Amino acid sequence: MLLNNIALFLKIIEKGSLVAAGREAGLSPTTVSERLAALEAHFGVVLLNRTTRAISLTDEGRILAIGSKQVLGEVEDLESRIRLGAQTLSGPIRLSAPSDIGRTVISDEINLFLSEHPAISVELQLFDGYVDVVGQGYDISLRFGAITDSSLRVRSIGLIRRIVCASPAYLQKRGTPKNPADLKEHNCLVMRFGANLDNVWQFGTGAQQQIVTVRGDRVANDGALVRHWCESGHGIMLKSELDTGPAIRSGHLLELLPEYAAPPVPLQMLFPPGRAQPSRVRALADRLALRIQSLQ
Repeated sequence: MLLNNIALFLKIIEKGSLVAAGREAGLSPTTVSERLAALEAHFGVVLLNRTTRAISLTDEGRILAIGSKQVLGEVEDLESRIRLGAQTLSGPIRLSAPSDIGRTVISDEINLFLSEHPAISVELQLFDGYVDVVGQGYDISLRFGAITDSSLRVRSIGLIRRIVCASPAYLQKRGTPKNPADLKEHNCLVMRFGANLDNVWQFGTGAQQQIVTVRGDRVANDGALVRHWCESGHGIMLKSELDTGPAIRSGHLLELLPEYAAPPVPLQMLFPPGRAQPSRVRALADRLALRIQSLQ
């Protein structure tokens, strides 16, 4: 019963409310509340701060969330090995990724992975902003840029080149920028990452560095939408080569200002704290890393 209550606790965190967790587990809100109360009584601490609008983890709740996810994963792995054999991978994996490569590279690789491991299920969530790996219950999270949470385990995938590009139709209508400063006269398509607007574009390094503040008539927090706008001729964008590569190779987009080379950004795979990962998570992480590195 203790493990079941811990699993329900993790479901509450994942869904963000007792009602939503109960709905997915087929339990009434009263039952969920009683089982959470029993879990808190067992440990003698408050695990969740609850208000009428939201829940949040206490320090003790965060410790339990981190440790119990590892324990439950190991129990599930043990059950799989006993039931299905040592070579069989099974169970759920929760994964988050940036929206653009999530819809293309990551989705394609997941399809291949699941065809080889039919006993595994994958939930893929696409976000271009901040992701709470522990609080939202992710096994793997792919993120561009610097990582500020030092408690997470980090696996570096590599430095990814960022490319300025536009469609042939846009360039025919508005002309081609010859240097970074020319971008101020163009309609630039801007990404939003949470509260941060990615409208300050850097080019070159050291003494050759140039910084340009761009603007345009479209801003979005979805990288796939920004790319769609760009391919449709609405403006110029700055995105990773993982996102732009296929469209550039097909001629739908043209690379601009290659001689000024925007600084590359790191791509990392993040995991919750802990000493062990379920074998299914390690297998998918290895598969995704190899696929992404083959595209660089």
